[in-house]
Amino acid sequence: VGKKVQAIYLWWHKPVIDKELLQSLPNLKVIANSGVGMDHLDLKLIASFGVKMANAPRAVSSATADTGMALLLASARRLVEVHNISISPSMEYCEADILGVKVTGATLGIIGMGSIGYKIALRAKAFEMNILYHNRTRRKMQEEQAVGATYCKKIDSLLQQADFVMLVVSLTPQTHKLIGKRELELMKPTATLINISRGAVVDQEALAAALQTGVIRAAALDVTSPEPLPREHPLLKLKNVIITPHLGIKTDKATYMITEEAVENILAALNGLPLPSEVLPS
Repeated sequence: VGKKVQAIYLWWHKPVIDKELLQSLPNLKVIANSGVGMDHLDLKLIASFGVKMANAPRAVSSATADTGMALLLASARRLVEVHNISISPSMEYCEADILGVKVTGATLGIIGMGSIGYKIALRAKAFEMNILYHNRTRRKMQEEQAVGATYCKKIDSLLQQADFVMLVVSLTPQTHKLIGKRELELMKPTATLINISRGAVVDQEALAAALQTGVIRAAALDVTSPEPLPREHPLLKLKNVIITPHLGIKTDKATYMITEEAVENILAALNGLPLPSEVLPS
């Protein structure tokens, strides 16, 4: 049926798009991805076959922003730890051992202020947080003012000031291991790292060491590299880490909206119209 296939809808990186598959589908016009991140695709290879590509930024941004704030709050108030205490047979604990950190009035540093990062800023404003952000391009002044965000041209400045650092960048060669030993040591010892982008944006071995030695207070990760982590990985053994299995977009409504957005892009491509969410190779 290879000659009949004109569109592919990718769900959770499947099917794998490689040269062999592209060669077997001579009439393929478009690949629609179920999410924003395109790091699993060779965009230049796909474009060389004359195939258009689209993602689903409108459908996923709110759900992913919700996940980021959920992880921030859960880590700050140590919800996983205190849940385990609450269901334990003895329920023995010392109040001093379960103290969380205050979110209201704390400083949130957002690295990556695209549509998801901006929605996180909107949510953080409701918690009366001070917002710093680092991005390749600065937001418009009115957008900054709407959420009370301050631009940090250099990432180091953000890391040194933030109580919570939220990673919301795409995975590219430039962002691979963006947060390593040096960056972690710039952070406050009371700070929390939250990653809702891609696991490879963080040097996970350096992160584990930093959490074990008190370089930073805690981490909350919705993404790891690989997914899932090997069961013996040191991050899985630390109390000051929350790890979720890439929940970012996983709500009933978001899943439906992703499919709608993908279909919209596919129909546009098949009818020779501009794709609403086209992604071009860089």
